[in-house]
Formats: sequence, structure tokens, C-alpha cells
Amino acid sequence: MNPILAIFKEHNISDAQINELFQTLTENPFAAMATIGQLGIPADKLQQLMGMVMQNPTLIKEAVDELGLDFSKVEAAKAQLQP
Repeated sequence: MNPILAIFKEHNISDAQINELFQTLTENPFAAMATIGQLGIPADKLQQLMGMVMQNPTLIKEAVDELGLDFSKVEAAKAQLQP
């Protein structure tokens, strides 16, 4: 299992919430960050999660693929954030 998804599962985040979070990520990455903050994951685990993503951004693609979502939408959302 993808380590991002594993952290969510470890903190009893439901499949529906995970799917909703990644769907939000494809539409509005800033909103996804706010949603992550509302999931009740302890700050140390969130820091660990962010560190993993910073060191290995492909983990997001792997999680999106594992959830059966369209990674091109994540790329499009990311492009919107570029100046």
C-alpha cells in the first residue's frame, strides 16, 4: 500500500474521505491542504507525510493511481499554481 494511503488508514480515515481528498487535490490543491488539516491526523504524522511527499513526489502519483483517479488532473491543478 502507498505510504500516504497507509498513514490515512492508520488514522481511521475512511476510503470515502481519502477519495474525496484526492478528488479535491485534482481540483484545488489549496483546498486539499485545508481538508488534510481537518482529518484529525496528529501534527507529527502530518509532518512525516509532508516530508515523504517532498522527498518523493511520485508518491502522490502512485496514490492517485492506486485510487483509480486521473493523474493528469493533478498535473493540471499543479500547473495552475505555477506563476
